[in-house]
Amino acid sequence: MTAVGYMLGTPSIRRYRCHTPFVWCGRGENVTGADNQQERPVASEWVVGFVDGEGCFSVPIFRNDRCALGWQVQPEFAVVQGARSAQVLTDLQQFFGCGRLSINIRRDNHREDMHRYSVRRLEDLTTRVVPFFEVHPLHTAKSVEFSTFCDVLAMMRLGLHRTGAGLAQIAAMAETMNFRKRSRYLESSEAIRQPPPLDG
Repeated sequence: MTAVGYMLGTPSIRRYRCHTPFVWCGRGENVTGADNQQERPVASEWVVGFVDGEGCFSVPIFRNDRCALGWQVQPEFAVVQGARSAQVLTDLQQFFGCGRLSINIRRDNHREDMHRYSVRRLEDLTTRVVPFFEVHPLHTAKSVEFSTFCDVLAMMRLGLHRTGAGLAQIAAMAETMNFRKRSRYLESSEAIRQPPPLDG
């Protein structure tokens, strides 16, 4: 079923948190053969509406000893759906021409596995995802999170996430998004030793 067909079916959609462990199911970040669906007005309107309700723009920061400061900033655009509605995530992957699909195998009392579409590559976020939503703005409060998300990407393009002050500012910005969980970085001893965040 195509994205438009899914929309017309008016399924019952549930909302899920974005940050549960998922198993990658082999669809790479660069999708080949994707047609230019962003030029189709109906498809574009559907994507905006669907992401307004089900999308998630997040900026997790986690420990990574391979990074200069020992912390990695990993901005992500993601959408999660139950197994019965998983086709819509394939539609999104084809629409944007990037990202990966993964599955969270449920072993609790949930009735179906959860499927996830996500885009993490900075290049794909800045050249595919962000430009689309700049031309086709989100309509809900999620637009505010998208704006913060764009600011973080701009800082990363400048390399500010590799500085103590820049990383602290990004962590503070990330705290204002989504479920507003306290940043592990800001609670760490490394952050306490760093200079105050940049102004702005």
